[in-house]
Amino acid sequence: MDTALKLRIAYDQKQELSDEVIDQWLASSSTVKKLTKDWQENYFFAIFRLLCLAEIPYAERLPYTQQLLAYVSEELATEKGFSYTGKVDYIVPCYNAMLLEAYTRLGQADSSEVQTALKWIKNYQVFDRNQTTSWPHQGICKHGGCMGKTPCYIGIGKTVRALITYTGYTEHQDAEVEAMIQQGTEYMLRHNLFQRLSNQQPISAHITDIMFPQAYMLSLTDLVYIVNKRQSWEEEGAGPLKALLKEKEVGEQQWKIDYIYGHKGYKAFETRRKPSEWIHYLFTEAANS
Repeated sequence: MDTALKLRIAYDQKQELSDEVIDQWLASSSTVKKLTKDWQENYFFAIFRLLCLAEIPYAERLPYTQQLLAYVSEELATEKGFSYTGKVDYIVPCYNAMLLEAYTRLGQADSSEVQTALKWIKNYQVFDRNQTTSWPHQGICKHGGCMGKTPCYIGIGKTVRALITYTGYTEHQDAEVEAMIQQGTEYMLRHNLFQRLSNQQPISAHITDIMFPQAYMLSLTDLVYIVNKRQSWEEEGAGPLKALLKEKEVGEQQWKIDYIYGHKGYKAFETRRKPSEWIHYLFTEAANS
């Protein structure tokens, strides 16, 4: 088992690790080596590499991660939220939420960047059909309309996921955040988590694919994370997802990665050839932690 995964398991289970062990496991991880060996001053490279590193607890100790956080804060954190272009007009739900989650995982939950991104969600994100956002900028219309009469499902899913992570990493209880998580989760369960209401077909590309770490598309891995953390497996809308997971098993509680995103900065932790140790942990043990 890669020591990055050992760190994740120990962290999730609230095991006490010495600084020496943490630094040793970070240094010996082949995954960490892969994630820190190249660098590009490119917005998407920085976003996707940060999402990858954020899955590894204590990665914020690495000089590479600190450099990456500084770059993203300087280039992409605006006065209104995270923007994938660095311009306020191009704040969209998915990227704002994913960077909020990554920063939170990297020990930055109380930072001005995260609090600004959270404020954007509270003020402008919608979690159901036929709701109107007061966000005045037009960047959200570029990709088919992130928050039109039928809001972008990916944006809702990524935001719910990010808020769940934020809640888990912060001591204080935010009733407004909890209400948004509840509303968003209920909306997703009405769609059986991955199906269109009209014809039960998958809502978006890759939503039934297992991938890890996350990228901008909503995947089966994101859906399992949400249902695990909300303990919603017994809800009626979770049945089709449970059946899909069983169908995808390649052994008892074993799954392979289905899809590897091909963008600069993104690095899958494992190949598609054999069952994934990360997915086994995230789909099973994490539900009970």
